[in-house]
Amino acid sequence: MSNEPRINERIRVPEVRLVGPAGEQVGIVKIEQALQLAREGDLDLVEVAPMARPPVAKLMDYGKFKYENAQKARDARRNQTNTIIKEMKLRPKIDEHDYETKKGHVVRFLKAGDKVKITIMFRGREQSRPELGHNLLKRLADDVAEFGFVESAPKQDGRNMLMVLGPTKKKTEAREEGKVERDRRMAERKAAQEAERQAEAELRAAHSSDGPKKKRGPADNMDPDIDL
Repeated sequence: MSNEPRINERIRVPEVRLVGPAGEQVGIVKIEQALQLAREGDLDLVEVAPMARPPVAKLMDYGKFKYENAQKARDARRNQTNTIIKEMKLRPKIDEHDYETKKGHVVRFLKAGDKVKITIMFRGREQSRPELGHNLLKRLADDVAEFGFVESAPKQDGRNMLMVLGPTKKKTEAREEGKVERDRRMAERKAAQEAERQAEAELRAAHSSDGPKKKRGPADNMDPDIDL
């Protein structure tokens, strides 16, 4: 079945509740009169509420209406962001260097607008000390609080303990900020290159202003006291 509304002569009802092109209520009119108004205005009669009694029809440029709706749908798809969940695994007794490295990865994911699932992996006797995992997860959440928040509180899942961090900024905002930052770095790079070219040009100009060196001839090497 087609999702297209019925238009013009395809509307087979005796009368419709007519809406004008600017949204004004015309009232209930015979279908012949509605079609005549559509032809006079070089518009289409489009059934917008077929289940109403009588059905509601509107005068509009249907081709333009479809085009604008297609544009809106494309823009919505373009702006749609897919939620990505990154994962970071830690051990309860992780050393400080590894912790700082993995915390850096978590911050990078959050700044990019992604969620992060933190997994604490317990082994052997570590399973009898869940407070180690709780303390580590709380420390991490506090350390990255500027960039993310606890979306799912720590919970035990078999031998593991899980927590989900959500980004404080939406992915679209993160992308826009990333674009601004890239543009800023590119502008700085171009400015530095231009300054370097300018400095080289000034240096060449300074050398050329000294004039050509005088070429020494045989007479320059002779004793001035000698009579020729």
